[in-house]
Amino acid sequence: MVTGGTGFIGQALIRQLVAMGKPVRTLLRPSKTTPNLPRSVPIEVAVSSLNDEKGLRAAMKDVQVVFHLVSSERSGSRADLKGVDVEGTESLTRVCVQTGVDRIFYISHIGADRASGYPLLKAKALAEYAITQSQVDYTIFRPTVVFGPQDQFTTSLAHYIRRTKFFTLIPGLGENLIQPLWIDDLVTCLIIALDDDSTRKKIFTIGGDETFNLRQLIEIFLRTMRLRRSIISVSPPIFRFLSLYFEQVSPGLVLPYYWLDYLSVDRTCPLDSMPKEFGIMPARLLQHIDYLNFL
Repeated sequence: MVTGGTGFIGQALIRQLVAMGKPVRTLLRPSKTTPNLPRSVPIEVAVSSLNDEKGLRAAMKDVQVVFHLVSSERSGSRADLKGVDVEGTESLTRVCVQTGVDRIFYISHIGADRASGYPLLKAKALAEYAITQSQVDYTIFRPTVVFGPQDQFTTSLAHYIRRTKFFTLIPGLGENLIQPLWIDDLVTCLIIALDDDSTRKKIFTIGGDETFNLRQLIEIFLRTMRLRRSIISVSPPIFRFLSLYFEQVSPGLVLPYYWLDYLSVDRTCPLDSMPKEFGIMPARLLQHIDYLNFL
């Protein structure tokens, strides 16, 4: 079963699992809107809130493996990190124990820390703790920054650059380091780990094989999209205030609300992490960002 199957990583993972002939079920929360499921992909659907343990038990019938990808962070300032990311994960792990699930896969963040002053990183760490303290085997991935069409990284950044005129604001000096990871490479690592028992009860930090700072990435995106902007630094508190303000009046004029959480630590790991752990040579950023021209 895949939670968060309508999201960026979830859709890519489901397509690959189905292509391999795996029976897949995705968990959808009750909603009046039509879910953004992968098109032309045969999957089962179960409807339940993560906090409804009775509904979860029904949804998890015959489930052996759970890929737990759901997070509320895309909701920005309206995100319910405590209810979804923390308490939802705690409910899920309890039901996994009750229904005999064999393993949980979880996508966390670099910098996850229960003592963090950044809400997103603290929530991810608390979710990790719930999983690692349960009686179910787990494999946790802390990817650097995952990119691909409709992602939360390059897509948000490109929309932000296009919406701004003449100049682009960045938090701080833009020196935070980022190591982009192609979505298909992350999915491949998940699939490899699924069939490798040696990855049980382990936490993997993985990323691509090249590192940029935020200012360099914006310059690359400007060249790719054939745009000209001045890059202007503002203090992180001011940037947070602007994010909150423009999220209400004009979404897209600033980077997503939780970007300050993402950039509170360098989003990097050893450059040989994927070849060493999974035998994969990661794709490079410039090989795959042409989709920015079609946003």
